[in-house]
Amino acid sequence: MSWGTELWDQYDNLSIHTNRGIEALDKYASFVRDRVAIESEYATKLRRLVKNYQPKKKEEEDNEFTSIQAFRNLLKEISDLAGQREVVSETLQLQIIQGVTLLSKTLREERKKCLNDGTMLQENLRTQLSSLERAKRNYEKAYRESEKAVEGYKKADMDLNLSRAEVERYKNTMTAKIQQSDDAKNEYANQLQKTNNLQQQHFNLLLPSVFNRLQELDEKRTRGIREFIIGAADVESSVAPIIARCMEGIVKAGESINEKEDSFKVIERYQSGFPQPTDIPFEDLSKVSPENLNDSQYINGPSNHLTLKGTISAKQIRKRVGIFNIFGSNKNSLTVDGQKEDFSDLPPNQRRKKLLAKIAELEHKIIQETNARDGLMKMKIVYEANSSLGNPMTVEGQLNESEHKLEKLRADFKKYQGYLEKANQLQVANNSPQSNRNQLQNGHRTSRHSNGSADDHHDEGEDHPDDAGSLSSSASPESGLGTSHTSLPGSGQGSANENAIGEDAYYETEVEALNPLGTCRALYPFEATSEGSIPMTEGEELQVIEIDQGDGWTRVRRANNSNGWDEGFVPTSYIECTLFA
Repeated sequence: MSWGTELWDQYDNLSIHTNRGIEALDKYASFVRDRVAIESEYATKLRRLVKNYQPKKKEEEDNEFTSIQAFRNLLKEISDLAGQREVVSETLQLQIIQGVTLLSKTLREERKKCLNDGTMLQENLRTQLSSLERAKRNYEKAYRESEKAVEGYKKADMDLNLSRAEVERYKNTMTAKIQQSDDAKNEYANQLQKTNNLQQQHFNLLLPSVFNRLQELDEKRTRGIREFIIGAADVESSVAPIIARCMEGIVKAGESINEKEDSFKVIERYQSGFPQPTDIPFEDLSKVSPENLNDSQYINGPSNHLTLKGTISAKQIRKRVGIFNIFGSNKNSLTVDGQKEDFSDLPPNQRRKKLLAKIAELEHKIIQETNARDGLMKMKIVYEANSSLGNPMTVEGQLNESEHKLEKLRADFKKYQGYLEKANQLQVANNSPQSNRNQLQNGHRTSRHSNGSADDHHDEGEDHPDDAGSLSSSASPESGLGTSHTSLPGSGQGSANENAIGEDAYYETEVEALNPLGTCRALYPFEATSEGSIPMTEGEELQVIEIDQGDGWTRVRRANNSNGWDEGFVPTSYIECTLFA
């Protein structure tokens, strides 16, 4: 079915309909343009949101936590999502809006041509109809006049009073009028034939051709809207897999959060490595000599205070009395941030972390400087082989400077490795479970140096420089550092070797005497790195023979392959205990 056949008389309505269709196309273009603006604004605001919530430089230290890492990954996925919205916006702008605009312009031009042709055809038909109407009126007038002339001639011919000349004049008039009527009739017939031919051609050929062109134009517009709507959906579908991957990345980021791991990292970050303060012993003044009274009060008084200071607020203290004379103040140079060069003013665990980071930094600098030196050496060889490329002496100074830098970096690297080795030795000595269990002697907390003499820590607020030799010797478990045995009142203090032998005998006797207090299951694997501890695997069942005394260690034992028992200490936080009723 075609408009030219079915709507041959609806020229005006078709003109209005095609105009409304093009207006609908322009309306869709405006809709897509507004959507592009929304997509662009959405992408811009998403990027601004990501930028505003990017971690600040001062927050970089929190990046080790899984929740913070997940949030950073979330920001990356949101940024990628904003990029996909920008892709949608740009593609809609290039493919849809430009296509709709071009189609609308083409349709308007074609419609204008069609309407101009139709208007011309309509005007030609109206002109021909006017000619026909005029020829018809002339014919009617001439016919009436000829009829009147014939009637006048008949009356004159029957009137006997008129002369022959007058009758002849009426006859000539009649003849002329009849001739005019015949001419008008012929003209009318000719115009009628032309009009019918033109009208038939107009409604059967010319105007239907125009209407069919308008139909094609309207169908082209309708087909264009369909293609543009599908195209817009295809643009959205093309980025849907990437957006889906962004959503998967967000879900993956959320699933990567591990509260247990974050809790462990908090412990790893803030754990000082100092032992917990033990119970304050009772001082029986009747069993303390008067000359040692002041020393005893001093030891038991400020000792815990200094331990708390060293653990809780080490960053706020510039001068700090050492714990058991191990972590004393060190009169070495300070770093840019006010810390000591060997980080000895930090708690043990934090010191080790700082030293490891410094060693890694120096190792990276050594690699970079080595590559730079190798490059300079190659350049010097090339200059020596071909002097036209450059003077080898210009590279000599740079090579000397690079060698000097490398020597300094290697010296610093070796120095910090030494600091780390000392820190590890101190860590092993302090983490020994026995050193935390055997602290009381005659009701006093004391520490012994390798020569067996007691140290009552008379610091009086002054700094004592560290001595590398004394540090290494006092860090060994054999030195009796931070350990003592419990003796009867008045038994006195023996040598360090005697203490060690007494403690071994005490433990050997106690192993045979102690009965299991319950059982425990290992929650995590543990590698024994300190004296008196034993390793265990995850899920292993052990016997509890001594519960945690507040120092974070529990004494356990298990059967070995030699029909004997392995006994030692494990971290209390690594096991789940079930004690007997």
